[in-house]
Amino acid sequence: MSGTVPIPGPSAWPLFGNVLDFNRDNPTMTMEEWAQKYGEIYRIMLPWGPLYVVSSQAMVNELCDESRFRKNIGGGLLELQNGVHDGIFTADTNDPQWGLAHRILTPAFGPTSINGMFAEMHEIASQLALKWARHGSETPIMVTDDFTRLTLDTISLCSMGYRFNSYYHDQLHPFVSAMTGFLIESGERFVRPSFMSPFFRSATKKYFQDIALLRKVAQDVLDERKKKPSDRKDLLSAMLNGVDPKTGQKLTDDSIIDNLITFLIAGHETTSGMLSFAFYELIKYPETMKKAREEVDMVIGRGPILLEHMSKLQYISAVLKETLRLCPTIPSVEVAPKGDQVIGGGKYLVPDGSDIILLYSAAHRDPRVHGDTADKFMPERMLDETYKRTNDEYPNFWKPFGNGQRGCIGRGFAMQESILIMAMLLQNFDFKLDDETYELQYLETLTVKPKNFWMRAELRHGLTATDLQRALNNGQQPIQMPNSVSKSLPTLHSKANLRPLNIYYGSNQGTSEALAQRLAMDAATHGYTAAIIEPLNSAKKNLPKDRPVIIITSSYEGEPPDNAASFFAWIKGLNGNELSGISYAVFGCGHRAWTSSFHRVPKAVDEIIETRGGSRICELGNTDVSQSDMFTDFEQWEDNILWPAMEAKYGPVEGVKTAESSLEVTFSTPRASILRQDVKEGVVVNAKLLAASEAAPKRHIEIKLPEGMTYRAGDYLAVLPTNPKESVDKVMRHFGLARDSHITISGDSKTTLPTGVPVPVYEVLGSYVELSQPVTKRGIQTIITHTTSPTAKSHISSLLSNPSLYTSQIITPRTSLLTLLTQDNSIALPFATFLSLLPPIRPRLYSISSSPLHSPTTASLTYSLLSQGVATTYLSTLVSGDRPPISLKQSHVSFHLPASTEVPIIMIAAGSGIAPFRGFIQERAVLQTQGKKLGLAMLFYGCRDNSQGDLYREEMNEFEKKGVVIVKRAYSRQEGRQKEYVGDKVWEEREVVKRLWEEGAKVYVCGSRAVGEGVKKAFARVVLGQGVNEERVKEWFEGVRNLRYAVDVFD
Repeated sequence: MSGTVPIPGPSAWPLFGNVLDFNRDNPTMTMEEWAQKYGEIYRIMLPWGPLYVVSSQAMVNELCDESRFRKNIGGGLLELQNGVHDGIFTADTNDPQWGLAHRILTPAFGPTSINGMFAEMHEIASQLALKWARHGSETPIMVTDDFTRLTLDTISLCSMGYRFNSYYHDQLHPFVSAMTGFLIESGERFVRPSFMSPFFRSATKKYFQDIALLRKVAQDVLDERKKKPSDRKDLLSAMLNGVDPKTGQKLTDDSIIDNLITFLIAGHETTSGMLSFAFYELIKYPETMKKAREEVDMVIGRGPILLEHMSKLQYISAVLKETLRLCPTIPSVEVAPKGDQVIGGGKYLVPDGSDIILLYSAAHRDPRVHGDTADKFMPERMLDETYKRTNDEYPNFWKPFGNGQRGCIGRGFAMQESILIMAMLLQNFDFKLDDETYELQYLETLTVKPKNFWMRAELRHGLTATDLQRALNNGQQPIQMPNSVSKSLPTLHSKANLRPLNIYYGSNQGTSEALAQRLAMDAATHGYTAAIIEPLNSAKKNLPKDRPVIIITSSYEGEPPDNAASFFAWIKGLNGNELSGISYAVFGCGHRAWTSSFHRVPKAVDEIIETRGGSRICELGNTDVSQSDMFTDFEQWEDNILWPAMEAKYGPVEGVKTAESSLEVTFSTPRASILRQDVKEGVVVNAKLLAASEAAPKRHIEIKLPEGMTYRAGDYLAVLPTNPKESVDKVMRHFGLARDSHITISGDSKTTLPTGVPVPVYEVLGSYVELSQPVTKRGIQTIITHTTSPTAKSHISSLLSNPSLYTSQIITPRTSLLTLLTQDNSIALPFATFLSLLPPIRPRLYSISSSPLHSPTTASLTYSLLSQGVATTYLSTLVSGDRPPISLKQSHVSFHLPASTEVPIIMIAAGSGIAPFRGFIQERAVLQTQGKKLGLAMLFYGCRDNSQGDLYREEMNEFEKKGVVIVKRAYSRQEGRQKEYVGDKVWEEREVVKRLWEEGAKVYVCGSRAVGEGVKKAFARVVLGQGVNEERVKEWFEGVRNLRYAVDVFD
């Protein structure tokens, strides 16, 4: 073609082409070397024709365009069809069998399903950890073998309910050796000229023997399930019972066998390689190992590892992603052009149907993207914000899970499994190479993993194997996922009074459908009924104009789900005001890992409908399933945005008539006396957001104190909260109570509930009882008597007989009474009994962040808005004029400023822990204006960055200019800077800190328990010197605690 240039490449041999030039043990290494020599695209010759290879980010990005290129089933992948035929990874995209399997199997790896697999993942991970603990630190570990055991047993148990029990045998299961032989020989057959086949009869015989063994194992798994049917909602159930929503067909037994083998191979081989590479890199880079372990220690500590921890282990996730950047276990994929294509900015012609390799292993190290550090292991580059920024500038720079609709559907499974085992191992072991001279070698089949990699593991914290077994067993708990469809709708009005609405969902993995069902369940409590709950495709050319329309949908690699595709195509093709008169709202589901297409479809639907004349009821809602609980996000959107907007647009279901009246009214506030709390009403005079970008937003509130209430800088304000609306609504839904239900309580006069008069149930639940406290053992005993299922009764009884189980399943995750009730439908606890088991609501203490010398009648609070925080949620709802019940509580006598203003002080805080020190500094500023001589004051403050996370920055800068305080900040997430915590800053300023200490300075620390421990260690190093042992630190600390070293920690 005119204007194009020839594609370079190595010279080829007659008949054999470049086959003889490949490194037989590591063909990927050969292709990487050619990429270095010939550039971002080159051509090699194979016996049957040319093969093109692209190796730069720019080229890979261009060839990821699915409108121009398709996945090509060629090379070794084509040979794999000998064993797995048209399994989901080896079938052509245009093959109807691929579409059938893809639509049926994808939901089995949805977020809800994967979360439900956590307990079984934990069990297998525990088997690995216990093996290493029992073998001891002197036993070398064959890393790839043990991670292969882990991942094979995990995928088989979680997705098929089948146990290989690999840790109970010395040798790997025969499936593994057959799989390895199958993969290697498939690759060999790909490059071997056909005329040489007669010379490889022995290899061919072994090849088909391996295939026979793989199919026998898969048949055994299938037969086991058919022999013992299960109500498990796993991958095998989907294969056996799933019906294609598009064609109505089911998978045949042969297709099930093909896909069982596919998932058993793909579900463990690549993950075991990733974990093996990850531990090599961590040992090679000890500072990175330290950061990863510190994250585990901070997020989990030494307690049980829970599902909720997974999304909080961001650095561990980044370690895994960076591992896959440097060492992708699938180093390349193959595509083919749809017609002749010119690529590389118009330079190179690739003919229709050409075989093209996307060499991810080289593109991931593109210096144009990563500069001089392209070959260095740096997990920081894969943290969310940095990753997003890089991918925005260099799209598709990271592709270890494939591309587009042929991307790996088990990605979420692999990441959760890997984060869990890495957290467990880093929590409990130290690691080192068995051979300190070992350099990374590669073992390549059709996947890549380390070769001859041995390491050793030594238990941390002085643990024994028995200690570890006890701890891990306590950590195993069944994960009960919210059941959004089984509960009957509460009756709030007669059906005739309910207003209709239509709910449509677009869902490949079942998440959006579950949320649609949840919305339908909730609608009645707001006066609506879901007339339709159907896939979005049913709304094509059929959107109603006489009722609200709610759309809940996700994206799949930027494309709509299968059951929303025709609807999406329809609205995209509109060009006028065809949707005028339609009132709608949209909620989007997504996973931030798919950066380039995050929420693309819900955003597009929301915008297109409005552009074509629709009327938006409320703003777009969304959830990121990688960061939060989707049901909670959805409920918050429902309760705080959707339903208020519906009422504003359509009016309340039952209008309230108002008229002037001559009635005499009196007001009372009985809650304080009934609850026996000595609180009085304050008045909010100011409330504002300090930092919105934080994971836990920081807020500031100022409250005018009741007459006669005084305080000192450093004291607490106690706030008597009400329960969040969301929590109360959940109870009302569970017991099927209407919003306006009243209750009359009769009983002992000692109760802290209102008695003798009808009271709204909503008020009792919201204002008088704790809904979020962990259920007590007395509560559990009562539940047992109201449980009909023997299985459920046995499980709940074990919480009483096993104290460790009670701690791990109730205390640590803060499992409430309501949560326990909703985990099993066989528990039929009466509402009166439920209410009697709840403790009275209690005040929460907050450090006052002001000084009475600065504002004698007003106290300010600085707090983090916690997702499950009862009081912080309550505070965040208050606005000027609101009257919260408050009281004053004195802090510990040591947590006040020294009597002499000349005594130096050192204040150390992180986040909202700055609160009492703002009060201290305000007080010093006033004392300064009064002519008092001030000793030196230093504030060490830890926050995320120098923007919104740096609380009261301008105020502190002014104080610093006036000589009231010296501020030293530590930024843990500052762009372009090394991560630094407040303890690090104390050590950095150790000379002045030690001088002040020797001059008699008093030290104050406020923050989380982790901050308190970190600062204590850093300060001890400053005062006592490096290398001091823990016993000496403890002795020193006990000598100064509450005398010269005051601590106020919170969790």
